[in-house]
Amino acid sequence: MTGYVIYGAIGSGSTAVEAALTLIDAPYQVIENAPFESAADAEALAPVNPMRQVPVLVLPGADGQAGELMTESAAILLHLTERHPKARLAPAVDSPFRPQFLRWMSFISAQIYAFYWIRDDPSRLAADPAHAAVLQERTAERIGRNWATMDAGIAPLGPFLFGETISVLDLYLAVVSRWRPGRRAFYAAAPGLADVARAVDCEPRLAALWAERFPFYDGWED
Repeated sequence: MTGYVIYGAIGSGSTAVEAALTLIDAPYQVIENAPFESAADAEALAPVNPMRQVPVLVLPGADGQAGELMTESAAILLHLTERHPKARLAPAVDSPFRPQFLRWMSFISAQIYAFYWIRDDPSRLAADPAHAAVLQERTAERIGRNWATMDAGIAPLGPFLFGETISVLDLYLAVVSRWRPGRRAFYAAAPGLADVARAVDCEPRLAALWAERFPFYDGWED
């Protein structure tokens, strides 16, 4: 095996990992698996990730063999910044911006991304199907409040959060903010971060990736 292998799906959290590897210019291949859409996909993924979630990243190993396996999108993105420092996808360890970078990477993962385990299938928590709408409504409200918290806690230093250079935090924000309740709700909750998301959307090096792996569509900002 040469390069990285990603288990992922169009429009999922794996697109942030694919975007990072694209910017790094590292070879990778995607094994398509959408466990949130198909029970068969979820079961097929179980031997790779018992949590039945994507993304999963298989690292390059020695002598062309598959290397170590990683799960958890924030951990994967952080690892890639450390493995490929020349790509400059994160503030350096001694940068004054490093603490905020780590804070908000963890925040998106724990306080926003985590809600999609519920939103993808409310029956995981709602025994009565009639309660599903309430869960969707309340998780959307909570996601909005949490985006507002981030908006109040960090001011972009340029087109991207830390200035002129894109980071994996920018990628993470741009991908997760596309998920429902959608960009329109995100822009309302976090107006100070709106231009950062748009800057990532318009990053020329990612144009082909977005078109293939997370395409825009009519009403996608709703």
